[in-house]
Amino acid sequence: MPYYVFAVKPFAQLEKLAEFPAFKEASVHAKSLRAAQAGRPGDRIKVMFADNPLAAEDMLLQVREAPPDGDD
Repeated sequence: MPYYVFAVKPFAQLEKLAEFPAFKEASVHAKSLRAAQAGRPGDRIKVMFADNPLAAEDMLLQVREAPPDGDD
């Protein structure tokens, strides 16, 4: 399965920026994109591991619940 690099824009708009066969390459690319946009608000850069771009987008759009606090 490949690794996808996405730009997550306001209002949950997603833009696929790149696709890589290995995590290391995807991570290096994402870090360089984040460094290039440092100091200005805007897109969040995310790396996703999925079967295809549609599955990666679906995972990015899922709302995750916060873990329980304390001794629950």
